[in-house]
Amino acid sequence: MQTTWLFMSVLALSVLMAGCVPEIVPPTPNPIVLGALYSLTGGQAALDVPSSRGAQLAVDEINRAGGVLSRPVQLVVEDAESAPEVVANRSADILNRYPSTTALLGLSDTDLVLAAAPVAASRGRLFLTSGATSPKLPAQVPDYLFLACFGDNVQAAAGAEWAYDDLSALTVSVLFNSRSTYTQLLQGYFRTRFGELGGQVLSVASYTTGEDLDTPIDELQPADLIYLAATPDDVLDVVLALRAAGHDVPILGGDGFDAADLWQEHPEISDVFFTTHAYLGADNDDPKVVAFRQAYTQTYPDATPDAFAALGYDAARLLLTAISHAGSTDPEAVRNALASIREFDAVTGQLGYQADSRIPVKSVTLLGVEGGAYKLVKQLMPDQTPAP
Repeated sequence: MQTTWLFMSVLALSVLMAGCVPEIVPPTPNPIVLGALYSLTGGQAALDVPSSRGAQLAVDEINRAGGVLSRPVQLVVEDAESAPEVVANRSADILNRYPSTTALLGLSDTDLVLAAAPVAASRGRLFLTSGATSPKLPAQVPDYLFLACFGDNVQAAAGAEWAYDDLSALTVSVLFNSRSTYTQLLQGYFRTRFGELGGQVLSVASYTTGEDLDTPIDELQPADLIYLAATPDDVLDVVLALRAAGHDVPILGGDGFDAADLWQEHPEISDVFFTTHAYLGADNDDPKVVAFRQAYTQTYPDATPDAFAALGYDAARLLLTAISHAGSTDPEAVRNALASIREFDAVTGQLGYQADSRIPVKSVTLLGVEGGAYKLVKQLMPDQTPAP
C-alpha cells in the first residue's frame, strides 16, 4: 500500500512539473549596428533631416522583411549640429558606445564628412556619405570613404553644358560662398567646363554667410547667366538679393538649392535652375519613385520627399546590400563588398562603383523653380568632366 501511494505521488508530481515547463524561445540575434551622422539642427538641417528620415525608412523596411543575415538592423543616429568639431566627437561616441558597429553613413556636406570619416577610418570602419559631393573626398580619406552620390565636378559640368547648349548662355557671372569647400569646388568646376565649351566668365565675386551682400553683388558684370554656388542656409537670401539688385537673368546652381521648403513661400521666384540627384515630384511615374514617395509620406505625413530623402534611403540600402553580399558584418569584408557593387537599382538612379573609384557613376537631374514648385527640366550625363 505504501509503495503504491509513493508511486502515485511521484507520477502526479511528474505530470504537474511537465505542465509547468516553459516554452523554449530562441534568443533574439544581436542587431547589426550602423552609425548615422546627420545634421538635424543648424545650417545643413534642410538637407540632412530628410536624408536621415530616408535612411531610417530603409532600415525599418528591411527589418519588417526579416532583417539582414537573419538579424535585425539598428540605426544609431547622432546629430552633427552642422559643426565639424561636433560631428567628429559624435562619430567617436557611436564607435565607443557600440563597438560592434559595422559602418557609418550620412552627412551632406564636404567639411562635415572630412571631420567624421577619418574617425571611422582610424577604427577600421568605412564611411558612406549619402550627400557630400566633393570628388576629392575618397583621396582625402583613402580606402574607407565612399560616396553614394555623384561628384561636384560631374554636376557642375552637367550644368555648364546645359547652360551653354540648351540655354544658349555665352557669358556668365559667378557668385559663391567663400567659406564652404562645397561652394568653392562647385564654382571652380563650373568655370572650367563653361570655358572649355567656349563660354566667357565675365566676373567672379564671393560672399560670406551673414555678411552684407550688396558689395559682392555690385561686383557682378551683366551676363547671360548667373552661376550661384550657395549652401542651403543662404541660397534663398542670395537669390532674393540678386533679384532685388536687378539681376533678372537665369540663375543656375547646384544641389545646395534642393530644399523644397526654401521656395514654397516665394511663388514670385522664377528662372532659377539647379543640378541635383533626382526628381521626386508627384508626376514622376518611375515605379521606384512612386513606391518611395508612398512609403515616405505614410511614415512622415507632414513632409514631402526630396532628392536628399532619397539619397539617405539609397545610402542605407546600398550599405545593407554590401553586408548581405559580404555574408558578414566584419567591417573589412563589408568594405570590400561595397567596392565590388557594380549595379545597384536606387531611387536616385542606377549606380555602381568602377574598380578604381569610390564615387559611383550616376546621371544628373536638372530642375527649375517656378511659382514656388519644382519642375523637371532634364536628366543628363556630361560629355566631359573636369578632373578632381
